[in-house]
Amino acid sequence: MKRILSLVALVAVVAFMSFITIHKPKNIYSFKIKALDGSVIDFSKFKGKKILIVNTASKCGFTPQYEGLEKLYEANKGKLVIVGFPSDNFGGQEYQQDTAISAFCKSHFGVTFPLTTRVDVKGDNITPVYKYLCNKSENGVLDATISWNFNKFIIDEKGNLIAHFDSKVTPQSDELLGYINK
Repeated sequence: MKRILSLVALVAVVAFMSFITIHKPKNIYSFKIKALDGSVIDFSKFKGKKILIVNTASKCGFTPQYEGLEKLYEANKGKLVIVGFPSDNFGGQEYQQDTAISAFCKSHFGVTFPLTTRVDVKGDNITPVYKYLCNKSENGVLDATISWNFNKFIIDEKGNLIAHFDSKVTPQSDELLGYINK
């Protein structure tokens, strides 16, 4: 009888641990995505740094934020990585070809931080990174709605989502810098 109870207890513990593992939210380090230059952006390579993720567009009223993002990136390279996700989800404001996006970002704003290929940040074809960022059921922290271009997400040094900002919060805002400089 003791053996049966011990076996039942063991099975219950294993089942519980499996449940926790299956339902534990992922962190950003489980994602990889194709970059504009054809390489792969592997978020696990950013362990120990904060990550600022921004959905971008080349022909938007918020596009001048590229300049502030580049300055922020240059000033904080040792502790911050910025990853731009060009998207055409809002009013046809992004180029269709990745080469045009890359050329625009470099020639107009001198962008050196990583940019992904053009993706969807909402809707039926949402890229997996944004599905994770926007859904509390996946990230364990918050639900977010991408309302327009240049929404920003901050990931801590351990790969966990810690904040979301809408387009109006600029790269130099005290609100955003407070998270970067913690």
